[in-house]
Amino acid sequence: MIFKNLFYPILVVASSLLSAQQYKISDLQATKETQKLFENLGKAQDKGYFVGHQDDLAYGVYWKYQNNRSDVKETVGDYPAVYGWELGDIELGKDKNLDGVPFDKMKQYIRESYEKGGIITISWHANNPITGKNAWDFSNQSIKSIFPGGENHDKFVTYLDKVADFLADLKGKNGEPIPIIWRPWHEHTGTWFWWGANSASDEEYKELFRFTTDYFRKTKGLHHLILGYNTSIEFKSADDFLKRYPGDEYVDMVSFDAYQRGNTDKGTEFAQNLDFWMNILDEVAKKQNKIPAIGEIGYNQIPDSKWFTEILKPSIEKYKFSYVLFWRNAGFKPDNNEVEYYLPFKGHSAEKDFIKFYKDEKTLFLKESSKLKMYE
Repeated sequence: MIFKNLFYPILVVASSLLSAQQYKISDLQATKETQKLFENLGKAQDKGYFVGHQDDLAYGVYWKYQNNRSDVKETVGDYPAVYGWELGDIELGKDKNLDGVPFDKMKQYIRESYEKGGIITISWHANNPITGKNAWDFSNQSIKSIFPGGENHDKFVTYLDKVADFLADLKGKNGEPIPIIWRPWHEHTGTWFWWGANSASDEEYKELFRFTTDYFRKTKGLHHLILGYNTSIEFKSADDFLKRYPGDEYVDMVSFDAYQRGNTDKGTEFAQNLDFWMNILDEVAKKQNKIPAIGEIGYNQIPDSKWFTEILKPSIEKYKFSYVLFWRNAGFKPDNNEVEYYLPFKGHSAEKDFIKFYKDEKTLFLKESSKLKMYE
């Protein structure tokens, strides 16, 4: 009994050290800051999960491009910890993305939030290089023509070059590349993108992911990307989730996108489904030793005034994961004649509930990520 007591603390310490080392970044040449961010994303799961918002600094429901504004900041008194951005249309040489955000302003916002201790994640709704239409043109039955030797390969490479140039230009005050959680070819288990389940076979999708990664690393010399494998919600098991998985050497994080649709009476069903998806994500993350996250989430216009604490929070708080990213507060979209926002603004009926969500000990915003010094 004395012998066991003597060695018990040593065993606990050893176990703790092994736990802290379970994640290994896939890029062996990753920059120092990128390695630190990856390491700290893993560690921070013991404290809670970071909260993010797409396009948070660019606009809100009633404003656009005003310095230091944020619907989140004006609601809870703090900025998000995670900032989502989108590169769609950069491949066409445009100066604004598909949501109208100027790329020069995007770079400014990324640099500002990085210097404050925020975390950056970027997605890319790439236009279809096969048909010349947008990302939602899924009419192709294969993507073979964009691979080496294919008739659309050179065109696809020009797309990658423009993205790589943007990513390479993201640098901190000392010239260091700003680490990015890169979430390419997302929602690939759905059918609505040209790289989706009905437009690219599983093997083609894997090749797309690998080729893009290899091109960025080996040809363009980008080593500040943390790679996210991001599905939609069609999976029913861990095997389903991993069906199009490109391999451990190409993935650092695993995530899915999920939105509540319809009336508020669908809330209980969504909560149950979210718990189911989170359970599978947890299984996958442990099996592959990858950091889990929720790539996108939300309920447009938040008609349930207690959605954050009564639907979302109970479904996710029992799991360890790194962050949750709410989609954008676009406001009125005249082209679609619709209103879109996924986080409350000042005066919204869900404002009090979101403040309660903010005060929860597990939700981590910019004040927490800044204190945690994610890049050190």
